[in-house]
Formats: sequence, C-alpha cells, structure tokens
Amino acid sequence: MTGSVRKLDPLTLPLRGSQLIEASAGTGKTFTLALLYVRLVLGHRTAEEPLGEGIMPPYLLVVTFTEAATKELRDRIRARLTEAAALFAIDPDTVDTTATTKDPLVNLRNACPEADWPACRRKLLLAAEWMDEAAVSTIHGWCNRMLSEHAFDSGSLFRQTLETSQTDLLDNVVRDYWRTFVYPLPPELMNEVLDTWKTPESLRQSVRNLLPHVNALPVPQRDPVAAAEAAKSRREERLQELKAPWPVWCDELDELLAETGKGKPRPLHGATRNSIQKAVDLLREWATTDAAEPPDFLTSKRPRGFDTLEADAFAEKWAGDDEPPHHPAMDAIAELKPALKAMPVAKPDILNHAACWIARRLDSEKQRLASMGFDDLLTRLDEALGGPQGERLAETIRRQFPVAMIDEFQDTDPVQYRIFDRIYRVASNDQDTSLLMIGDPKQAIYGFRGADIHTYLDARHAVSSRTYTLGTNFRSAVAMVDGVNRVFARADQSLPEGAFMFRAGDDNPLPFNPVNAKGTDRQWCVQGQPQSPLTFWTLADERPIAREAGRETMADVCSGQIARLLNLGQAGEAGFSAGDQSLEPLRPGHIAILVNKRDEADAVRQALGARGIRSVYLSDRNSVLQSAQALELLQWLQACAEPGQLSLIRAALATPTMGLAYQDLDRLLSDENALDREINRFQGYRELWQQQGVLPTLRRLLMDYEVPAKLLAGPDGERGLTDILHIAELLQQDSQQLDGEHALIHHYTEMLRESDDEDEHRTMRLESDAGLVKVVTVHKSKGLEYPLVFLPFATEFREEKSNQAFIKYHDDNGKLRISLEPDDDTLARADRERLGEDIRKFYVALTRSRHATWVGAAGIKGWRQSGLGHLVGRDAAENDTDLTPFLQAMAAGEPAIEVAPVPEPGDDVYVGEAEPELGKALEPVREARENWWIASYSAITYGARSGFGDDFAPASEDAEQENLREEDETAGTDIAAVTDAGATVPQPFSQHSFPRGAGPGTFLHDILEWCATRGFGKVAEQPDELYELLERRCNLRNWSDWANTVKTWVHRVITMEIPLPDSGGTCSLASLETLRPEMEFWFESREVNTRTMDKLVCHYTQNGENRPQAHETTFNGMLKGFIDLVFEHEGRYYVLDYKSNFLGEDDQAYIPGVMKEKILENRYDLQYVIYLLALHRLLKSRLPDYDYDTHVGGAVYLFLRGCDAPGAGAFTERPGRTLIEQLDRLFSGQGEKAA
Repeated sequence: MTGSVRKLDPLTLPLRGSQLIEASAGTGKTFTLALLYVRLVLGHRTAEEPLGEGIMPPYLLVVTFTEAATKELRDRIRARLTEAAALFAIDPDTVDTTATTKDPLVNLRNACPEADWPACRRKLLLAAEWMDEAAVSTIHGWCNRMLSEHAFDSGSLFRQTLETSQTDLLDNVVRDYWRTFVYPLPPELMNEVLDTWKTPESLRQSVRNLLPHVNALPVPQRDPVAAAEAAKSRREERLQELKAPWPVWCDELDELLAETGKGKPRPLHGATRNSIQKAVDLLREWATTDAAEPPDFLTSKRPRGFDTLEADAFAEKWAGDDEPPHHPAMDAIAELKPALKAMPVAKPDILNHAACWIARRLDSEKQRLASMGFDDLLTRLDEALGGPQGERLAETIRRQFPVAMIDEFQDTDPVQYRIFDRIYRVASNDQDTSLLMIGDPKQAIYGFRGADIHTYLDARHAVSSRTYTLGTNFRSAVAMVDGVNRVFARADQSLPEGAFMFRAGDDNPLPFNPVNAKGTDRQWCVQGQPQSPLTFWTLADERPIAREAGRETMADVCSGQIARLLNLGQAGEAGFSAGDQSLEPLRPGHIAILVNKRDEADAVRQALGARGIRSVYLSDRNSVLQSAQALELLQWLQACAEPGQLSLIRAALATPTMGLAYQDLDRLLSDENALDREINRFQGYRELWQQQGVLPTLRRLLMDYEVPAKLLAGPDGERGLTDILHIAELLQQDSQQLDGEHALIHHYTEMLRESDDEDEHRTMRLESDAGLVKVVTVHKSKGLEYPLVFLPFATEFREEKSNQAFIKYHDDNGKLRISLEPDDDTLARADRERLGEDIRKFYVALTRSRHATWVGAAGIKGWRQSGLGHLVGRDAAENDTDLTPFLQAMAAGEPAIEVAPVPEPGDDVYVGEAEPELGKALEPVREARENWWIASYSAITYGARSGFGDDFAPASEDAEQENLREEDETAGTDIAAVTDAGATVPQPFSQHSFPRGAGPGTFLHDILEWCATRGFGKVAEQPDELYELLERRCNLRNWSDWANTVKTWVHRVITMEIPLPDSGGTCSLASLETLRPEMEFWFESREVNTRTMDKLVCHYTQNGENRPQAHETTFNGMLKGFIDLVFEHEGRYYVLDYKSNFLGEDDQAYIPGVMKEKILENRYDLQYVIYLLALHRLLKSRLPDYDYDTHVGGAVYLFLRGCDAPGAGAFTERPGRTLIEQLDRLFSGQGEKAA
C-alpha cells in the first residue's frame, strides 16, 4: 500500500470521483485546497464532462471541523479567487503564456485559451463575491442544514431546536434512572451502588463520557437488582475460596513460628516473631468467621507482621545459618490483598445498564421535545441515509452538492465517514461527483473527541491507488525539516511495526515519507552563530526519576534557557538573521512551550513567572464557573440584592478579590458611619441592577472598590479580571430570560453546581495576547506554527489502567470496542493505541517550529512507553534510565540534531522592555459633531420636574427598558397615601389594588406582548396556556394570591370592546388580525428644537389646553422608540399604548376627563404624536396610495386598570393631518417651513 501513493500536482489532479490527499505538516494543505477550489469554479476540464462548466460557491461543499477553521478557509479561498481573477485580467499580449512558472495560478491561467480569459475573470470575481453564501461549514453545521432542508426525506421534524448544552436534560434523565432503579434496591444491595456512586450527580459523571460510545457496549444482561445480587453471590463464593486454606495454614504457621523460638541464637528476633504471630491470629479469625466482607487490615494499610510474613521479607529477617523455612501461605499472603481488591462488584453491569437505559431515554426525550444536541446532528443524518429513504436523500444531496472537499479528514469518526461514503460512494469512484478528502494521518491526535485513525485507514483502502501526497514543507527551515525527517525516517526503517505502529509485513498504510523543504531562509542565531534546529536535553539518574521531580527540573531548565535567550535578544545578540545580515531580535511572543496537560502548563508557567517572564495558557478549556472568582461573585450578587442583610455585605467585602485590609473590615464592626456608607453603596447597586441590569452593577462595584487595579497588581490578575467580566456578561445575557435579582441569583447558583458543563460560552477566555510566551497543549497547537518551540516533557505519558471507568480499543477489524472490565490483553491493546497516538502527538509537536525546537528527555519511570521513548528506545532495557545513547544513535551523522545533557538552570531573570509612555492625545483637526445623538421620547423633560434637564439622555436600549423608565416616572400614588387622605381603599384583589410601579407595569406589558405575539384571538379562545403562564409568573414574583385576579383581568382586556378615535366604532384585541407588537422605529432628526415641536403639539391637540412645557433642547441624530401595539382595523391603522397607571380606587377614576388630565400631566400627548409620525412615515413608504386622512386612525391609550369603566379605560385622539405634516417637515430639517 505504501507504493500506491503519488506526488500531487494540483493542476492535474482528477476532479472527478474520490481522491485522498495526504498533506504532511507545513506542506501547504490550505493553499492546495484553495487552488483546487479555483479549478472547480473554472471547470478546468472540457464542458461536456460532468461538472466541466464549473461550479459556484453555494454548491461546492467544503467541510472542516471548527468554526475558526471555517472562517480561515472562507477568507483564504476568497483571496485566492480574487488573486486568480487579477491574473486573468492581464492582457495576454503582455505575457509569455508558453512559459512554466513556480506559481501554479499563473500556470493554470496559461493553460486556458486566451479567448476565455475575460469569461474566467468574470466567473472568478462572481465566485469571490459569492463567498459569503459559500457552502463552507463545519460538519455539524452542514448536517443541521441537511436535516432542516430535507426534513421530509430525512424523516426529521420540520422545526427542531439545537441545544448547545443538554446538561439539564441529562440531569433529569439520570435522576429518573436513580428513582427507577436505585431507590427500590433493598438495603442489603444498596451499597453495591453507593460504594461507587454516592449521588445521581456522580453517576452522571461516569455515564456522560460513555454515552457517545453506547453502541459499542454489549447489550445489558442484568438490571441493577440482578447485577447487585449476582455480584454479591460471586463475591461470597470468591471469598470462601480465598478463606478455605487459611485455617490449616494458620495452624501450620503457629508450629513454624514456635520452632523459630527455640535454640540459640534465635533465627528470628522476638519482636519480629511476635508481630508475625499477631498477623497469623488475625488471619485465623478472618478465615474462620462468616464475615461477607474482608476486614480493613487486609485491604488497607496492613500491620507490619503481614509484610514480614511474605517469603522475601521473611528471608531477609531470618538470622539462622540454615535456609529459612518456606510455606505456601508466604506466597499467598502477597497475593491476598490484590485478590481482595479485585473481588467481583456490580459496577460494570450497572454502568452498562445505566448507560444504555439513559441513552435510550435521552433519545426519546429529545424526540418529545423536538430538540437535538450536536452529536445528534450526525447520528440522525446517518440514520436517515441508512434508512428506507436513504438513497433518495443521498441523491438529493448529491444534486445539491456535486462536489465536496473534506478538510482535516484524519479527524473523521466512523459516523462522519459513513455519511459521506453513502452520499459520494467512495469505493465506486463515482465520476458524476467529486469527493476530495484532505488530511494527514500522522496528525490524527483527537481520539478523545471520537476521531478514529482506523476510519481514515478504511477510506485509504477504499480509494486504493487514488492517494496523493504533498511532499514539500513551506513552513520550516531546511535544517529543521532535516532533523524531523531523521527522527521518524530512522524509526520507520528500524522498527518492525514502522514509526507509527501500523506496518504489517510489507503493508504499511501509515508510512513516514520524508519531505523536502522550501521554508523560511532566515536563520536562528545566538551571538552571531547559527544554532542547532533540533536539540534533545537528556536528564538521567542511576534510578528512574520521579515524575514530579523530572517535571520540576525540566520546567526550571526550560524557563532558565528562555530567560537567557530573551536577555540576549534584548541585547541584540539573539534573533532571526535574514540574508542581508539584519537581525530580528528574539521577543517573548516568538516562543511557544508545548505541554500535554494542565499540570505541566502550571509547572512551566510558575517557573517562567519566577524569572519575570509573562506567559499565557492558550488551551484552557475549564469553565469560567470553576474559577476562584466565581463563588466570590455570587457573594457580591447576594449583597447587592439584599443590602439590608449586614452579614451578606460583610461577606462580600471580605472576599479576597475585594482586597480590603483587615483594619477596614474590622472598622465595619465598630464604626456605624462606615457601615452606613457601605449599606448606602449596596442599596445603590440594587437600584442600578433594577434599572440597568446586572452587568452595569458589577462594573460599578469593580470601579468603586478599585478591583481591577488590585488584581492587575498581583500574579494572574489579568486572568481573574477576565473571568469576572466574562461571568458578568453571561449573567447579563441570562437575566433577559429571568424575572428579578433573586431569580438570577438562583440561576447562577445552579450554574455553579453544573460548572463542569461543556458549554462553549462558559469556557475561559484568553486573558491577554500581548506578546507573551505562549504555553499551549500539543492538541491545541495542531495547525499552528511558532518561530521557537520548547517541548520540555516529551517522555511523560498516561498509560491505560484498569481503574478507569471504561477502556476504548479496536478489535482486529478496526472496530471500536468498549470494555468495562478490561483484562490484561484488553489493557495492552488499549495502551498500544494510546502509544500510537502519543507518537503522532510527538510528530505534531516536532513540526510546529519554523526555526528550532528543544525537547526534554527525562529518564522517568517507564519512559520507553512514551512516544519519544518508543521511537528511539524501544529496545532499551528496563533499568536503562538515560536516553542519551539511544538519542545519539538516532542522531548519528545528522548535523541538524544535537543531543546534550540538560543545561544548568542558571539564575537568569528577564526584565522586559519598559512599556513606552503614552504620548499626548491627538487633537481633532475639525470640530466633532458632539450634538449628534440617539434620543427617544423619554429624553424630553417638562416644567419643574426633575429629569435629564438640558443634558443629552441616551435612548432606551429596548422596549422593556423604555417601559420601565416610563412606568417608574409615572407610577401612581401609594396606597398608604390614599388611605391617609381619607379615600376609600380599593377593593381587595381587584385591578385597582394590584401592586403599582415599574415592576408590575412591566409584568403587564410582557403578558400582553406575549398574547399579541401568539394572537389575541387564539389566546382568548384557548386561554389555558395564558393561565399557566400567569400562574408561573405570579409565583415567581410571590403574587400567587393575585393569579386569579390577573387571569380575569387580562382576559377582560383582550376581549372587551375598545372605542376608537373619531367615532371609528369599536374593536376588541381578540378581533384583530393584522397587528405588530412592540414595533421599533427609528427616524432621522435634523436640528429639531423640542420647544418648537412642543408648541406645535400643544396648538393642534386637546384644543390647546394648558400642560407642562417641554424644556428646550435639540434633537440631532436619530429618534427611536417602541410602540406597544400597531394594528389595522377596517383599513385604518392605529397605535395603542398600554398604561398601568393607578388613577384612583374604582372605575370612576377612569372617566374621560380624569384620563385626559393624566395624559396632559405626563405629556403622553407628545408621545402619541411621535408614534403617529413614525406610523405616518412607515405607511407613506409602504402604501402606494397612502393618504393620512384615509389610512391613519389615530392613537389609543389603554389604561388597564379602567377596563371595567364605561369607556373601557381607553383615551383616544386622532391629531389632524396638518400637525403630522408640519412635524414631518420639522424632523426633515425644514424647521422654518414647519413653524
């Protein structure tokens, strides 16, 4: 199979059928993919052939595995199309079209007839412009699209919800399992479960990673009860087997010990003999009782006598001249402890049953809820393609996308490959379609995500001889490439199984093919001397080095060398030399340190920090909710929500991030004035939270207590500040769906409980990218490149062990298997696969550098089981602790590789360049238009009322904020005030006694908006859903006693007849068919004087009656707002605004005169005139025969508490055409004409 690979020529590669392109690291995979894309767009074949006329971006499928890669591919392809179009724009008479160049695009153009160049240019430009609609997608995104677009053929629901996190659903299903199977267990069997899983949450942790592989599990044979009973029975049988010989052995040991006490000198010291005798007595007691479980002294730390009883230890203690006595018990005692630890348990059977049951229940729940997770996108499309309509669906997709290119194909899993194989029929090499699979099996390192190297090998076998390779590295220096070639080529030749462990005889489906180099021509130099591109540092001792000690040493050595090199770079003595002898000095941003896991990253970052070197960890996949600040932020929120609780305030102020001195905290216990200041401050936070939200509140708190400055002054301060702001953003987003501060705090508490949820939005963000040393995992570094790379922990590994929850391995046919009770052979298979992936990880690590790589080779215990150890020291003896001779043998004769003992760490400390002082801010060369702003109705103030005054007030961000502001400013009189005045208290639990203020007003607005969105008529006919919503929302606000009142009230508002302006009759909300709730409007305002506008409104509305006068200011920019409801009735359009104002204690307070007084007092007249102006402009642009008098019905202001009043609480007016047209001219900048 090795000989079937051909070198790729991107201009002659067949673009029909299925082809596999193997692109080694740095060989221009993305460049080649973009070039093939250009060929496919042009149709670089005869027009009569399939796809010969070319194919445009919406129909040319490109699939990759991450959103970031999708964006990069789209941009690179667009740039390539544009570049190619520019070449076709050149006059053919000015170039030699017969010459062959190094630029494949030029050669592609020259191969086209000159007469076709203009058409090719047009096609390429069109394709470049069309790239925003190109079918470049992640595989999950594309599967989602296929399920949606082909719902009928795929058997999918037409409307399904894609859930980014299904933790809540999984929690519910696991609890169902616990209730169904664990609760009913009898007491004597309950410990079979509780010994492993104390709670449903611990069971969820075990099952979660097993669910993606549930199809590889055997069919469960026992439910938990049967599994527990069987395990108990097998354990008792095994225990009796172990106990059986010990009574006799103990008697024999008594005799043996008695003999050792005779004679002089005694062969055993008395204390030793006594301790052994105690152990024998304990063993006899255990062996002769009916205890069903082994005692602690056998399974945990054993008394000294047990260890001495073992044959080797007994022989060491024997002081006699003759041979020490031997007894079978001395061999059995050594095996007793592991035998007891390996007693049969029910865990594997229960875990198997739980995983299968939970997987089935999850599927049924997701079907019921019409929801999907990301993995479901793949499995459902796979099932659809394998179902009865599968071939029809495949044909439909082939017609839609006759060409598909799969990037990073080595990361494909069996389901993904099966999808594409069923569509494009890989083995049959379908000439009517094109499938290009591009990847590098040597970089298949994502097994933990489900990627399967065996799937790649299946595809390689299917394409047979249609495999091509890219053979030139364009990334790294020549010597760097030579060094990597030597490491893997030598292993491929010397190891029977090949470098990557897949050779079987003459067949090697995963060979290492050395690549040529045409990378950077700059050299890595120190003090004027070129440096070795590949250096192995060896660390050895007479005995294997403890892993922690080796890690600490390598981290110190690595940081010391980096500090030394950075100091040299700062002095201009280390850097990258170009051909003109110029030197780019080394800086921290040039360096990357590759690690395997977080522990290694922490060790090396700590060592770097000790030398003054700032670094950033680029592979942090932890949830931000697991950060140190997450719990502190909860305490802040609790104090902000309840500023009356002094204990909460003190707890918030005492958090470490606040950074308050002990003296300041102590003062709060004795100084009432100091405590009052803090209480007032937190009361202000609560008000800010209620008015603007949690994010502005937390930002204000951070500034007030100077938290950013305190954090940034300490280590990892950027990390802490980034996490706080990240959590604050998440809370602000989530608060939009929650009702009040306490609901958000409860929600956040649940978020912290589920902090292991793998939600992308909760993953820790990068705290800084300001030219720091980059610490990154090998997995994360794949696809990236760095000038210099350090790999300090190359011999560390994590072998497969039997105590893992489950073991993954592949059988002889390459099929994935799962073992919950692995035997030695299974563990060996799994660990061999682990080793194979470690070798591929090592390949990825060695190919990241452009100039130089340093590799730490520590002689830790078991180093031969690491990727590096296998490549160079597979035949090393067990007691070989030094890799030096094996590395020297590998490097012999290769000048690109240096093998040396680890250098001394040294005491170098890096003092970076001081940040330049900020210069004077640039002054604008022209006067800024500072008076341009976005305003709303609420920016206008009147009379002596407090408000924004002449300052510019920002427009409300959304309808809810505008309603809040309006309701807060116009909230009615308090009940206490009414009572004090001697008025009648409103009837209890009526709309008149319903709570008042901004919160209740927003509550009513939201309910009516919900009704409008679903349709008032539908809600009126089928009110059950409305009633359920009202019950739920009333309970959330502790208004459960009001639920029945609100139900009757809202239903009355929806169904009552509402009078319309100018005797336009009546209508009910339930009768409306054409409506738009919460309609947002924006229109331009050009130097609009609010006093002029107000005079016009006062003159033309309400017969010129007196009302508060608007303060003078200028609207210049945009005017925006939200109209509660716009509706059409009998050909006329109306604006309607809901008012929850309290005007009085009964229906008589809502007669026209009282409502009119309230309208004028709060200047709602100006508000509805602005709304009607917005409606006028909208209709004028939409209706071809628009006429204000014909089409505009007017304004309805519905006072909700007056629904039972004679006029249904409706205040109406239709301003005349003259006013609206004059205002239209005023806002258009024709102020004089309007006036």
